Amino acid sequence: MDISVVVPLYNEADSLPELAAWIKRVMDANQFSYELILVDDGSTDNSWEVIEALKETYLTIVSGIKFRRNYGKSAALNVGFEAAKGQVVITMDADLQDSPDEIPELYHRIVHDKKDLVSGWKQKRHDPLTKTIPTKLFNAATRWMSGIHNLHDFNCGLKAYRKEVVKSIEVYGEMHRYVPVLAKWAGFTRIDEKVVAHYPRKYGVTKFGFSRFVNGFLDLLSIFFVGKFSKRPMHFFGSIGVLSFMAGFGISIWLIAHKLMAIAAGTKYRNVTEQPLFYIALVAIVVGFQLFLTGFIAELVSRNAPERNLYHIEKTI
Repeated sequence: MDISVVVPLYNEADSLPELAAWIKRVMDANQFSYELILVDDGSTDNSWEVIEALKETYLTIVSGIKFRRNYGKSAALNVGFEAAKGQVVITMDADLQDSPDEIPELYHRIVHDKKDLVSGWKQKRHDPLTKTIPTKLFNAATRWMSGIHNLHDFNCGLKAYRKEVVKSIEVYGEMHRYVPVLAKWAGFTRIDEKVVAHYPRKYGVTKFGFSRFVNGFLDLLSIFFVGKFSKRPMHFFGSIGVLSFMAGFGISIWLIAHKLMAIAAGTKYRNVTEQPLFYIALVAIVVGFQLFLTGFIAELVSRNAPERNLYHIEKTI
């Protein structure tokens, strides 16, 4: 099979028939063998009934997955990735703001240009400022933290992947915003971008809100920390702990030395325990020791994790 199209959706009953027909026209025109996987993320409208009707119309082409409740876009994508069978996996939103006409070029970039992941860039957006401004902030922060400097829009729903990519990553929380980062951490570094069309929302309302802004930022920090230190947590906690301990110890030695020099010189001095700096040093020593112990415990947990020797192997001969 050439292509698997994974579409996560929540309350998009009105747009699904038009989207399915649009995708079919594009696939037939380019003679692609494909499947359309619709993942209903606990919709409260009649989206599932529409999916069942589409299944009867398109038979083997359409498959549907329904959650009992709303788990979020990341969960829907993760389940869709597990079900995908195509050599190239395309993801897009169900609101008709992503154009299926982009699929042939995305497929070409993966198959012929040998890319691992191609992300869409909605250079000209039709969203309100309350959505575009936070998105730009996220993209700038993600580029800086991830080192993927050639992507302008990490959160674009329209992406293409090699099959090996989606089978090697796990998407959870709000991590769907940072799938390129997850792919890079998994060793897939041939990441590229394509300018894609963006259409105004035709049906329904946007699901973007302030809570997603906060959760997305926290997940970005989680990706950065787990990707960099999950195999060696002592390098993070231990380094900070040693610095804190040494700073506190150094301040304590300086205070004691200063008192001894004052005694030797016969000048006026304050007791070490009467100086606020002594208590700051004491806190630094205790915190440093605790951070070192935290790193040691995290190292023990990491060494006993079942995934401690899980590595992504590209080829063997």
